Amino acid sequence: MSICSSNSVLVLHHKPHTHSSCVSASLSSGVQNLTQANHVDLGSEGTKERIKKMFEKVELSVSPYDTAWVAMVPSPYSSQTPHFPQCLNWLLENQSHDGSWGLPHLHPLLIKDALSSTLACVLVLKRWGVGEEQRDKGVRFIASKFSSANDEKQHSPIGFDIIFPGMIEYAKELDLNLPLGQSDLESLIQKRDLKLKGVFWGNNSKSRKAYLAYISEGMRKLQDWEMVMKYQMKNGSLFNSPSTTAAALSHLQNDGCLNYLRSLLDKFGNAVPALYPLDIYARLCLVDNLQRLGIDRHFITEIRSVLDETYRFWMQREEEIFSDTATCAMAFRILRLNGYDISSAPLAQFSEDSKYYFKFGQDFKDMGAALELFRASEMIIHPDDMVLENQNSWSSDFLKQGLSNSSIHGDRLDIYITQEVEHALRFPYHANLDRIANRRNIEHYNVDSTRILKTAYRSPHFCNKDFLKLAVEDFNSCQSIHQDELKQLERWIVENRLDKLKFARQKLAYCYFSAAATIFSPEQSEARLCWAKNGVLTTVVDDFFDIGGSEAELLNLIQLVEKWDINVAMECCSEQVEIVFSALHSTISEIGGEALAWQARNVTSHIIDIWLNLLRSMLQEAEWGSKKSTPTVDEYMTNAYVSFALGPIVLPTLYFLGPKLSEEVVESPEYHKLYKLMSSCGRLFNDIHSFKRESMEGKANALSLHMLHGNGVITEEQAITEMKGLAKRHRRELQGLVLQEKGSTVPRICKDLFWKMSKVLHTFYERDDGFTSNDMLCVVKSIIYDPIVLSEF
Repeated sequence: MSICSSNSVLVLHHKPHTHSSCVSASLSSGVQNLTQANHVDLGSEGTKERIKKMFEKVELSVSPYDTAWVAMVPSPYSSQTPHFPQCLNWLLENQSHDGSWGLPHLHPLLIKDALSSTLACVLVLKRWGVGEEQRDKGVRFIASKFSSANDEKQHSPIGFDIIFPGMIEYAKELDLNLPLGQSDLESLIQKRDLKLKGVFWGNNSKSRKAYLAYISEGMRKLQDWEMVMKYQMKNGSLFNSPSTTAAALSHLQNDGCLNYLRSLLDKFGNAVPALYPLDIYARLCLVDNLQRLGIDRHFITEIRSVLDETYRFWMQREEEIFSDTATCAMAFRILRLNGYDISSAPLAQFSEDSKYYFKFGQDFKDMGAALELFRASEMIIHPDDMVLENQNSWSSDFLKQGLSNSSIHGDRLDIYITQEVEHALRFPYHANLDRIANRRNIEHYNVDSTRILKTAYRSPHFCNKDFLKLAVEDFNSCQSIHQDELKQLERWIVENRLDKLKFARQKLAYCYFSAAATIFSPEQSEARLCWAKNGVLTTVVDDFFDIGGSEAELLNLIQLVEKWDINVAMECCSEQVEIVFSALHSTISEIGGEALAWQARNVTSHIIDIWLNLLRSMLQEAEWGSKKSTPTVDEYMTNAYVSFALGPIVLPTLYFLGPKLSEEVVESPEYHKLYKLMSSCGRLFNDIHSFKRESMEGKANALSLHMLHGNGVITEEQAITEMKGLAKRHRRELQGLVLQEKGSTVPRICKDLFWKMSKVLHTFYERDDGFTSNDMLCVVKSIIYDPIVLSEF
């Protein structure tokens, strides 16, 4: 495991200002929608091309701090000359105007990093007796900013409290005069001595040894170099850190260390980065950025190439992945999420004891790696995966503890990582609806890619303005299309006279929202409209069976659907039945006709059967109520997962996602199990939340039946706990079916739709029965109506 976790995130936060306003959608046809989307695409082609080029090469900033330590290495032939004079020359040529060394445009809260980098550079110039003018400017900078070395509001690079005082002592040995305040200097030395005595470490000797090895350049004569070399990696480095490796080479003249540093200079020129290699992590960050912002569909080929390569490295047990907490966790999550067959066993090395291993990282640096482990732990596909179960438990506790720790709030800690942790805990993977998450990630996106270990470093792969620019344009473009589609649906409701049914809830916005928030790209218009129309119709039919229709009308409606081609004027027993049946008939026929173009076969009869199954299950529930009969829990659930009415919404929509679905696939056990697990989760959520209301109305409910058949032994609280546990097991099983590719007959994009509907259910039932309340109104507006407006663009 790596000390210098590549996910030591420092976000010097740059929160975009957002503006929301309801906008009226203009009426336009589907053809105009596509034209509009194409126009936006043309406008963002340059941005896409720049992003595509990032897949070809990883860019990483060079580090004056690490370069200084490499320049400090003496020649094996003469202790009076540098082994790498080119690094010395680079330092002479790359001093900032204020006398400091470090990344350009450094944040005001990174003064300690500037002090550390500048002192390292001044020391090496003094060591080799060059650059007197640059040394003097550097010393003046250090003197002017020295009080910041004890400022608790400043971000501290890893090891600063030991390395910086160590460098000051080295300056004295070199007769380098540093005009520093005595009280500030004494405070630094005192803090350094406490840390070296292990006061901050307790009994965790493993973490302490690794930490002290990592900051070897600050330990100097106190270092146990035999202990340090136990951390040498296959590439010859120590922790993939040029500064640590250079310190070791200065004392031991190790061939592995020498070859590592030479390889860096061959790659980067006359300077070295703060951490290397980083290519796998950087490319995974690129993929993660695109997916989290909702723009990954524009880079499918490039992303697949990265994932194939990462999978190959995973199977080869590549050290670059498995030596670093964040890289290993992110690789596991993204690979498993994309259907690669990998084991969670390698994550076992990051056990609960590992959380103490993070401690040397201090504050927010730990949080990034722990957050990646938490996200990885959500990718469970086997019910007995104790590695991920245990990891989920301790990493969530670790993150909660970090959030409650007052020391990580305010100016000291990057607000972005705090928000990321809060969102991850509040909206876990199974309850993180795609488009809501995309918008949240866009609005809280930070374009500053600065991260910090012993010194600050950057890479455009971590985050940049091009990602944000494309994401905003894409979101708003899709949203304008969604507004037009919603107008089409409003006309469809009027044309089918559904607005005349007084008993029916008007839930078009919710029905369309659930579609737009999951299948949002412009080319999926027919899928969204199919989903939304059937969502409206299931609401109408549910209300018809619940309160709107008599027993005769219910039976009449089912008979009409069974016959299908009938004389509406002659065979409908009421105007209500006529309106409902006509809407069903015209919509199912329309959807069936459109699906023919996608599937090259007639699927209308299958859609009719889906609806008949729903109507019959609703009739069964109505009969239980009218006859006051009490089914068993099994009898109830066998019927209730169908009556929950997700079948007509999800199953016909599958025909518009792209793959051709044969009758064998549609009739397969896998297809039915996906449907049953998804629907059973929804039914259980609904029954938990509607228990009190339905009990008063005398309706069958999974919770009340469980209590009833428990012979009075099971309390309401116990029943709720058991039902939630059952829903969790169904959800886990559904996730496993969706993520596993081996032996699957249902195409992945189709399986994803079952999972996306499961996410919709978690969103609607997060607090109460969200589908029958107005709590979701703001969320619906944010997806359909309110564009994203950032001050930067």
